[in-house]
Amino acid sequence: MDHPAPIPQPPGTSTAAPRLRDRLTIPVLASGGILMAVMQTVVVPLLPDLPRLTHASAAAVSWMVTATLLSGAVLTPVLGRAGDMYGKRRVLTAALALMTVGSVMCALSSDIGVLIAARALQGAAASVVPLSISILRDELPPERRGSAVALMSSTVGIGAALGLPLAALVVQYADWHTMFWLTSALGALGVAATWWAVRESPVREPGRFDVLGALGLAAGLVCLLLGVSQGGQWGWGSPRVLGLFLAAVAVLALWWWQQLRAERPLVDLRLVTRPRVGLSHVAALLTGFAFYANSLVTAQLVQAPKATGYGLGLSIVATGLCLLPGGVTMLLFSPLSARISAARGPRVTLALGAAVIACGYAVRIADSRDLWMIILGATIVATGTTLAYSALPTLILRAVPAAQTASANGVNVLMRTIGQATSSAAVTAVLVHHTSPVAGVPLPTLNGYLLAFTMAGTIALAACAAALSIPTDDPSGDTRPAEAATRGSRDEALEGA
Repeated sequence: MDHPAPIPQPPGTSTAAPRLRDRLTIPVLASGGILMAVMQTVVVPLLPDLPRLTHASAAAVSWMVTATLLSGAVLTPVLGRAGDMYGKRRVLTAALALMTVGSVMCALSSDIGVLIAARALQGAAASVVPLSISILRDELPPERRGSAVALMSSTVGIGAALGLPLAALVVQYADWHTMFWLTSALGALGVAATWWAVRESPVREPGRFDVLGALGLAAGLVCLLLGVSQGGQWGWGSPRVLGLFLAAVAVLALWWWQQLRAERPLVDLRLVTRPRVGLSHVAALLTGFAFYANSLVTAQLVQAPKATGYGLGLSIVATGLCLLPGGVTMLLFSPLSARISAARGPRVTLALGAAVIACGYAVRIADSRDLWMIILGATIVATGTTLAYSALPTLILRAVPAAQTASANGVNVLMRTIGQATSSAAVTAVLVHHTSPVAGVPLPTLNGYLLAFTMAGTIALAACAAALSIPTDDPSGDTRPAEAATRGSRDEALEGA
């Protein structure tokens, strides 16, 4: 892909500022991804205390997590499509602004209704990573793009690893509103930095926004994810959960039919059905499932009381520090992922990452009593996640037209989100069915945790198989090299500008 044409400067104007902005593009976009992940994670240490702090029930408090999950799943493909149509930097800045407004609302209120609405606003930030990856494809030369995309993909794990101990420290030593004031300040800084340092991409796909498609997708995803996330609490065989799943199937089937007939669909399903794209989405769903079980189970395992015979009784701060090496590893291994993809292709990197995740769970199964082995196993899983998550957007970028990269990567992130939600529900169901009373309180048994590790490792092997099934050549009939297609799209956009 050719370099973007330099912006003409008025006579006598220094080029130092534009050059500085170009150098800061990647760090600013990566910091936005990390901030998004931190924002999603910081509420976790608060959950046990929020019923007391907000005078609300535990069921109501759980919606602070569910609301973010639902809004993020719905808005990620919608904002991705909007970015392809109206400008990626513009939509990215708006997503960061919504996230910041939500944080300010959390900082100002203790009312559970306001907090849930604020967390729903913060879900818009889930689109930050796919939008940023699309900007990187449009703005960077090929020799820099691979490592930048790999870093951007890794920000999800890096931010999550940083967010948990940060939030735990604030909760332990300061008023809980302080945490949201801090994230509000960081969010405002992120909005300003993005607007200043990131150029607007000229690559667009103009047309009328598919409002009906957006509403249909939103309704179907809300029914699906609400059923998955609340199934353990409401009962998997309850009329509410079964009704939600039936509604999800019906609504998404109608949505699929509507998208195939829409002139400008929200999601190009003909593109999704190509093996290179479709199998990448399947691998994303399976990888999201395998990855999420790691942090979810590790946090519960190390905090379990010593009376269980396996628990370590660690505090939430110590728990966050146990997960921190995984976040550091993701930062360090993202350049390696880019090199493997450049040498062997992202398909091989994805398969390797899924296999490494499975190896990490094998370590967890071998020994989940010693702290250093727990940290080692969790870090191996994080390493595999880095390889897999870094390869997924590269696969998408190589398989779709340049004008559809944000929406296509948005769908890929959506599949990861569905995988993570399913993982949470499945792990919870396993642990609930394998409990033993400790001091009169039912707690998960070690066998329950080992079964959860086995399940996640098996899903990781399935992700590896899906990755290896991705064809190396696009069978759609478009034989143009990816770079040529991208260059053509950029040239057309520049000519029409």
